[in-house]
Amino acid sequence: MRRRGAALDAKPRGAHLAAMKRFCLFALLALPAQAETKMTATQFGAFSEGYTVFFNRHGAPYGAEQYLKNKQVIWSFLDGTCQRGIWFGERDEICFLYDDQPDALCWYFFDDGQRKSARIVGDDPADDLVVSGQSKSPLSCPGPDVGVSYRP
Repeated sequence: MRRRGAALDAKPRGAHLAAMKRFCLFALLALPAQAETKMTATQFGAFSEGYTVFFNRHGAPYGAEQYLKNKQVIWSFLDGTCQRGIWFGERDEICFLYDDQPDALCWYFFDDGQRKSARIVGDDPADDLVVSGQSKSPLSCPGPDVGVSYRP
């Protein structure tokens, strides 16, 4: 025995199922863009000030930066050589200007809730720097300027 209206329900259920599949597909495709949220300058300052942040690139240690008061920074490729500079917000970018460099280098900093990363504006996401650690300890900068202190 046929249920009343069963023939009418069959087609809408199929159309509804197809619409749900399309919706799920579009939602999944949109997830990476939604999950990757750019930090504002205020968020970046709250995350970084007073810390030394360590970065990996392609799964290997790349460098570290110490973030001091007044947006001052010290960068090292972890080779004992350190470079002083400053950071500033420019639109949705975080830019760095180091001593002896004429131009600022600007980055996007991302926080997806599980990891933080940085990308030079215009670079491929595959080359992102990924935050691998954060410490209250200052950078070690023994050379080549031995005897010069980089502590705040």
